[in-house]
Amino acid sequence: MSPLPSCCVAPMSVWTIVVAAGKGDRFGADKQSADLHGRPVLERSVAAAEGSDGVVVVVSATAVEEVVQRLSGIDMVAAVVAGGATRSASVRAGLAVVPGDASIVLVHDGARPLASRGLFAAVVAAVRNGADAVVPGVPVSDSLRRVEGAVDRTGMFAVQTPQGFPAATLRAAHAAGDDASDDATLVESNGGRVVVVEGEADNLKITRPVDLLVARELLGSSDG
Repeated sequence: MSPLPSCCVAPMSVWTIVVAAGKGDRFGADKQSADLHGRPVLERSVAAAEGSDGVVVVVSATAVEEVVQRLSGIDMVAAVVAGGATRSASVRAGLAVVPGDASIVLVHDGARPLASRGLFAAVVAAVRNGADAVVPGVPVSDSLRRVEGAVDRTGMFAVQTPQGFPAATLRAAHAAGDDASDDATLVESNGGRVVVVEGEADNLKITRPVDLLVARELLGSSDG
């Protein structure tokens, strides 16, 4: 673990794991350090977690010390750790440094810099109301097909982050070391109940260069 010395790392109720350990192959470069209106994408994604009213563990692909320096001015960041070979392994790396008495853990993509504080707060509230897993979702608007034919999109949602969990529930879901596309799927496979809260259309995930251009436009519109 690489701590950030400016941060108070006392246990708090809500911890957020920001996962930024992907290779960025589809982006073609390090998207976490890409400029988004004067701040790197990762820095904006971490700052978004202020809506959780907690502290943050960042999971980085490589150059952990470089990321520590980059985030040294954000007091809520408790630590930066190296990620694993899969997304689930990276979440477990972050979860390993979350204190045992944390009550809620959120998992957020480092490539979603436009999630609002209100969205973080809504996810936390749903966990406190008894959900085993909470995911923001937006209704699917595109037509869907399998090879065999069309798929009814009624009740279909595109899933976003932050996702939220009681800390003990998330730890139990990861205990077997299994992998899944997201943490809610692991919790559901372990018998948990997933609740969907309203996501945000602007909460896009930066995957390709065009996504960064869209994020810049969205952020510019919100600023002006």
